[in-house]
Amino acid sequence: MSNSTVDYRTYLDPNIVFKLKSLELRAKMVVEGFMVGLHKSPYHGFSVEFSEHRPYMQGDPIKNLDWKVYAKSERYYIKQYEDETNLLAHVILDISGSMDYKYSGKITKLEYAATLAASMIYLMLNQQDAVGLTLYSDKIENYLPPKTGRVYLRKLLAALANAKPENRTATADCLNTVAEKVKKRGLVIIISDFFDDIEKVLSSLKKFHYKKNEIIVFQILDPVEKNFDFGKDAIFVDKETSDELTTQPYHIQKAYGQAMNEFIQKIKSDCLNNGIDYNLIETNYSFDKALFNYFKKRRKMF
Repeated sequence: MSNSTVDYRTYLDPNIVFKLKSLELRAKMVVEGFMVGLHKSPYHGFSVEFSEHRPYMQGDPIKNLDWKVYAKSERYYIKQYEDETNLLAHVILDISGSMDYKYSGKITKLEYAATLAASMIYLMLNQQDAVGLTLYSDKIENYLPPKTGRVYLRKLLAALANAKPENRTATADCLNTVAEKVKKRGLVIIISDFFDDIEKVLSSLKKFHYKKNEIIVFQILDPVEKNFDFGKDAIFVDKETSDELTTQPYHIQKAYGQAMNEFIQKIKSDCLNNGIDYNLIETNYSFDKALFNYFKKRRKMF
């Protein structure tokens, strides 16, 4: 394995990324590692398209072909103009109490989610896209409408860096509120553990879809929330209500696993049936998994 391969994968490893204190530096590190990874992967052509090109289609003027790109990739690309590439995006992040969870690792769900959100915002604003940010718990904690520019990037990153997990979750109500604010079609990115009334959540997601927005969902979970692999007596404390339950995890592991799997499959299948991209992301995953799924969604929009 080459040093360069080790380097770019290191930039995407949550345990390495979180050694940096600055959220902006984390986002920059993740994005740079991701872009280097694209160049070294079978998806190299995507990185060309993503920056400023799209594939040639029948009927496009031959004069707009970029022959320099063809010489490097042996694929035909048309150089896009600014009005073709600009995107209007809303990043919606759950900062309720349940997101303040980690088991054996050093990274809470909110810390992982905020870094993922920051990386996507960093990526989009450097593409001249307009990006907005909503932080919510049981109410809208902060709403910043979509704008462009380097100064606005710092404002969005500051809001993420200062976000503190608190209160209960009211995902459906908050999504309904944001949906009313979205007047123009664009991309809606929702990051949450979705520990809420899932039928109401799915109903609220559809409101963005009815307005012809493209939607991508990232469900963020700690690995132990999926496998319940505690292995010893434990006291469980609700992060939102402080209620406690003492039990032996192995007694309920099978039933818990079945219930959690049904919960995840319900979200996934309903999202896919309604044209919503769904992604399950665990906090030990390399950041490129989520970014590549965002990347594919953005590519489909042009």
